[in-house]
Amino acid sequence: MTTSYHEPVMLTECLDGLAIKPGGIYVDVTFGGGGHSRAILERMDPNSRLIAFDQDADARANAEAIHDPRLTFVPANFRNLKRFLRLYGIKQVDGILADLGISSHQIDTPERGFATRFDADLDMRMNQQAERSAKAVVNTATEAELHKILGMYGEITNARTAATAIVAARANRPLQTVNDLKAALQRLAPRGKENKFFAQVFQAIRIEVNEELSVLEEFLEQVPDTLTPGGRLVVMSYHSLEDRLVKNFINKGKFHGEVEKDLYGNELKPLQAVNRKPIEASAEEISRNPRARSAKLRIAEKWLKTPFAPPKPLPGKNAKAA
Repeated sequence: MTTSYHEPVMLTECLDGLAIKPGGIYVDVTFGGGGHSRAILERMDPNSRLIAFDQDADARANAEAIHDPRLTFVPANFRNLKRFLRLYGIKQVDGILADLGISSHQIDTPERGFATRFDADLDMRMNQQAERSAKAVVNTATEAELHKILGMYGEITNARTAATAIVAARANRPLQTVNDLKAALQRLAPRGKENKFFAQVFQAIRIEVNEELSVLEEFLEQVPDTLTPGGRLVVMSYHSLEDRLVKNFINKGKFHGEVEKDLYGNELKPLQAVNRKPIEASAEEISRNPRARSAKLRIAEKWLKTPFAPPKPLPGKNAKAA
């Protein structure tokens, strides 16, 4: 399989954000169809190196088709970033790219169960070796758990009612397929907005199945140690939950609460934002590639040095004379 999963969104902006330099080491943590990785390789010199991660088995064939000695493919979830880099003798890298969310390939493959327009088994696993599928979630999660999943991850206004409907439907027989789940919720879909409603339902269950938000948090927490001083982080997200985590970590060094400060009011955070507001796709790109419509691109840089110099202590009465 050598076809691309999707046309890379804001490709030029992503590459410019990485600020690729000669002899650098770069990481693409969401290889997919290899669109971003191929473009990174084109900008790299012969002495540079690219490490690409992807847990989806379908991505491996795309990586094997590239035939470039500068590319190392890692068939793993990017929550394991530091562990696998250490395995390859790499302590720090010059840039990290993450194109979050689901690929067009995954959506367009009916048997993967990601799309609302195909009837297939409820699967939605990005890692097809993982044990827990969408079928397991909708048939075993409690009503309270489903309410939380649909409300938090899908931002569905009638999440409690939807959770109740799923539990009632599965009491008659297990929900096995995409159409089973849609039938259980059909009466709750707002008229004229059915597609949006079911997209939100499927997004919520997909995020739960793949632990996407916790994976993103684990990944971001590894970034400061993984980047060299001056190294770049480039992250593209497609819904507000992801973007909020990325924004907070860049601006505050944490996911919740306010940025911590030292006794002198200096902010204690490892990254600085390169773009104050997220970069969005142009109208021309959106018309050509509708997937770009919801994309938000954030770029950050690790401080070249500690962003502040702690003041020297005042000499005490026991201090030696200069």
